[in-house]
Amino acid sequence: MISITPTPMAGKLGVVVIAHNDELLVGDAIRSVLDQGPVVAEVVAVDDGSSDGTARVLDELAALHPRLRVVHRTVNSGGCGTPRNDGVRAVTAPVVIFLDSDDVLPPGAAETLVAAAERTGAPVAVGACVRRELPEGRDVRWQPALYHEPALLEGAADLVPLVYDTLCVNKVYDREFLAEHGIRFPDGRCVYEDFLFTARVLAAAPRVAVVPDTVYIWHVRRATARPSISLDRDGIANWRARVAAHRTAVETFEDAGRKELAAACRTKFLDHDLLLYARDLRRHDAAYRTAWWALAREHLGTFGEEVIAAASVPARWAARFLLAAEAPRDLERLSRLAADPPRLLPPYAGSGDAAVWSEDLPVELDGPHDLPLDRLPLVVDGDLRRGPTGTRLRFTVRDFYGRLRASAPRSARVDLLPRGGDTPVRSERTELREVAGGWSGGVPAGLTALAREGRRAGARGVQLWDVRITVTCADGGSFGTALRLPEDRQGRSAVPSSRYGVLLVGHYTTANGSLAVRLAPGVLCGLRAVGARLGRLSRGSQRKGFGA
Repeated sequence: MISITPTPMAGKLGVVVIAHNDELLVGDAIRSVLDQGPVVAEVVAVDDGSSDGTARVLDELAALHPRLRVVHRTVNSGGCGTPRNDGVRAVTAPVVIFLDSDDVLPPGAAETLVAAAERTGAPVAVGACVRRELPEGRDVRWQPALYHEPALLEGAADLVPLVYDTLCVNKVYDREFLAEHGIRFPDGRCVYEDFLFTARVLAAAPRVAVVPDTVYIWHVRRATARPSISLDRDGIANWRARVAAHRTAVETFEDAGRKELAAACRTKFLDHDLLLYARDLRRHDAAYRTAWWALAREHLGTFGEEVIAAASVPARWAARFLLAAEAPRDLERLSRLAADPPRLLPPYAGSGDAAVWSEDLPVELDGPHDLPLDRLPLVVDGDLRRGPTGTRLRFTVRDFYGRLRASAPRSARVDLLPRGGDTPVRSERTELREVAGGWSGGVPAGLTALAREGRRAGARGVQLWDVRITVTCADGGSFGTALRLPEDRQGRSAVPSSRYGVLLVGHYTTANGSLAVRLAPGVLCGLRAVGARLGRLSRGSQRKGFGA
């Protein structure tokens, strides 16, 4: 139970919760705010013209909780900006924060942010956001490098890293600061209203207090029938809106004379936005690809080489390739370069120290011979193979424009981790031997022992395992990446197991192109996995491997 003892921050914060047709989730959002304690003076929930029971749920909660007021919009605005603006106008507390109806604030978030703002006198305080993938419950920290220690940012130069965090919801704002600078959200249908609001905030160059604590939980429900506006990237209109929002954000910085923020905004587009969309491009139809390609090339043409050179290796190589190629091509290669981890697939063309995209498109790629190995998009192919001594993980480290030959890979450590985990359950080491085009090795897969470890960790059904490799070279260099499973090697098999009788094994390619292993221990679990696979196939799934 959270204490309601008054604190120096009591009554400081107003929370604006926006909702549209979210009757099943908005109650959890409201309760997460009310549970923050006395720091929250008021909650203003804006129902943006819902046609389900959202308005009823909010009114019933307001009848029970005096701090909650409801603003009813009779017509849906088409976006998130208008209801947020309505909420800010209704708030009377000196500090405001925003919350979406399908997300929650973790315990203590409000007091942590308000205390940081009060302590430093900063009109803006920001903390870490966690993306929680549902229904799996896997947490991924948003822009983790920005929130590893407390800090006070003063002046536009200090604010450059925050350009990468375009979220408006993991921050508290002094309402007088917003009013003084005329900062508000764009009204109506604007897909990336948070990009523009955040740019307007940073362009005013406020002092910003940074806390490393998690202050916002962003629920990502990719399987929902109604994806959020920003996650609905199936149509070309979303990419067009993304590019338009980025252009406007850059103009906002330039109009305010914040050249360093404008440059950082362009670099962020390359490092994040461009790669995010490029990795999925090959999954779209020809019409989408053509339109996407034209928009990307037009926008990148305004950047200049100095801006492109400031981006990371995957991003700047992808940008130069797009500018050189007049029509969509090499989509598999582009998607893997844009993925996480990035990989540039063969061919590796060029001569001497000059590396190019391909012989027929000789776009120069800087960095293969100068950058550390762990900053290069290197490729290690791998798969599962059954043999007379059991199943083994076999892999081949591919040479990369001759760079690895100069470093001389010598050994490798293979780690098996639960899907989305950071701590290996099993690790195996092996020496590498040189083969045509690279270096190869293999380690025992130990599938029965792996399944047992999964059971000990609480997995009672189908288990998902990621595979990572760390390669050490004779010159002291090293790099880590995920194994890549070539698509023609995907498969599944039933492996005899002394413990489970049978172990249904599948190795398949994840969305980012990495090798993953799926284990179904026992006959019953295997039958369930096969049944789930058949069910997905009947619904038109295009994924590979059982249950992939």
